[in-house]
Amino acid sequence: MSRGNLRYIPGIGARDLWPSHDAPIPPRPAVPASTSTMLWSMHEIYLAGGCFWGVQHYLTLVRGVVGTEVGYANGPGDQVTYEQVCASSGHAEAVRVTYDPAIITLSQLLDRFFEIIDPVAVDRQGHDVGVQYRTGVWWTAPEDASVVQDALARLQAVTSAPLAVESGPLTSFCPAEESHQDYLAKNPQGYCHVNPLAMAHAAATSHLTGLEYAVTQQSDTEAPFTGVLDHEFSPGIYVDIVSGQPLFASSDKYDSGCGWPAFSRPIDAQSLRELGDDTIPGRHRIEVRSTAMDSHLGHVFTDGPADRGGLRYCINSAALRFVPLDDMDAAGYGDLKPLVQTPSV
Repeated sequence: MSRGNLRYIPGIGARDLWPSHDAPIPPRPAVPASTSTMLWSMHEIYLAGGCFWGVQHYLTLVRGVVGTEVGYANGPGDQVTYEQVCASSGHAEAVRVTYDPAIITLSQLLDRFFEIIDPVAVDRQGHDVGVQYRTGVWWTAPEDASVVQDALARLQAVTSAPLAVESGPLTSFCPAEESHQDYLAKNPQGYCHVNPLAMAHAAATSHLTGLEYAVTQQSDTEAPFTGVLDHEFSPGIYVDIVSGQPLFASSDKYDSGCGWPAFSRPIDAQSLRELGDDTIPGRHRIEVRSTAMDSHLGHVFTDGPADRGGLRYCINSAALRFVPLDDMDAAGYGDLKPLVQTPSV
């Protein structure tokens, strides 16, 4: 099986959406030069989701993915050309994905991949039709088999029709021609079947850790008493970790003992959106989301301190970024400094 030349992704950051939507994209630390230790610690998976141009570009925006290479997978033989694939050679357009399991797990990576495919379409994604556009997840490490099957089972549980996603060991992979590698990076206006909103969302969340993504984008909840901001009481403000939108001030933070950061009120009520949440049977709750990026933050309860209005905004640390008072001017939040007072804990 030809391994080809792995391409490492240059530093990619998320756009700082607050306070300026036109702020430049800050670079993420570049992937270090390859060393034997680093390479041995990386894992790989092969993903097919239609035209590999868009799938590759999307995956480069996922934090923890350190390298991608497009090619032709699981067909007869490991030497094939693009023209032969288009003539129904039996191969699938696929992306070899190398990722750091210390940053993103295979399960998390597959969940991200599933966000951009139609899992029930047979030999088709978007406008592209043919056996080469079938979806698939193929592994080279036997221990990945159960992880893939569990991920597909979760996907099937929320999908009414039978899945059409192939899965199994990788049998062949031929790297595609150089003109296809990083195609959309070379041709930003080129064809892409991936929904533009999904691509923009991936860019805006590319700086998030697996936990931060799970909380803000999938409405997960961090374990109590584990958040780094639970016992942070220094003066400053708390902003949406995705967009940077100001949400809470330290002067309104208190120790509720619940295991998550608690606030008595937001900086601006218009920065939050409240929705009914009945995901726990028999326990109606009010979910709290940010308005700028619709990030899931936590919930609000009516058991807060009476002298502070009686509310308890119970917020995940993973949904917030703390900006200390001394850094607020440089970070563009200087106008909010009057709201910040040294708390008495």
